[in-house]
Amino acid sequence: MAILEVENIHKSFGKSEVLKGISFSLEKGNVLSVIGSSGSGKTTLLRCINFLETADVGRITVDGDTIFDSDAPSTLSARERRDKQLKIGLVFQQFNLFPQYNVLDNVTLAPRLRAKERADYKQNKKQIIGEIEVKAKELLDKMGLSDKLDHYPCQLSGGQQQRVSIARAMALEPKILFFDEPTSALDPELTGEILKVIRELAKEHMTMVIVTHEMTFAKEVSDHIVFMDRGVIAEEGRAQDLFENPQSERLKAFLNNLKN
Repeated sequence: MAILEVENIHKSFGKSEVLKGISFSLEKGNVLSVIGSSGSGKTTLLRCINFLETADVGRITVDGDTIFDSDAPSTLSARERRDKQLKIGLVFQQFNLFPQYNVLDNVTLAPRLRAKERADYKQNKKQIIGEIEVKAKELLDKMGLSDKLDHYPCQLSGGQQQRVSIARAMALEPKILFFDEPTSALDPELTGEILKVIRELAKEHMTMVIVTHEMTFAKEVSDHIVFMDRGVIAEEGRAQDLFENPQSERLKAFLNNLKN
């Protein structure tokens, strides 16, 4: 059963139709990369799935739970809606860390806020906060940042900041982790460290959707590729098939342009 189902997503900004009926699904533990030229709608698609934009038409289901359906207006409370949204985590292009908080606080902030909604929070506050910090430290150790807990974002390299943002996204235990061009804001020499982290997550069968311009990486790490062009999915399939034997003229042209 698919853990993510995206059905007929449309999105317009004024008279400009950016997404023109996007549909795809993703199996649990798989990695899907979304590729395409600038302006093809890749980031808008991610923003719609992550509620940073609201699709005009369509349906999105995560782990069997419908999180958006344009044909069935939501009657959920703010808390119920937030619980649904927490099934997905997003790693941004520009890190978006809070500059006034150190690394550990950046990673624990959202879990702390969520914990306050627990019925037993006041009674077990010290234990709950302790468990959140232990988990955050484990994630930061996994990112190779165990010696940076007290550092502030301004004291970190771009690659280190992006690794903190990955740990922050994972701290809420999302069902799916989304990456929006995770290396685009990095110097070339720092790109490799982020791709290494994503490779390790893939080996651990973390379900991921990655918008990327790193074609070699996409071919290596992905189970499935979606190629977007002008707001539609022009071609999709297994990574090896799409890169080695593209069928559409648009994908052939896109890949040829990358070689030149």
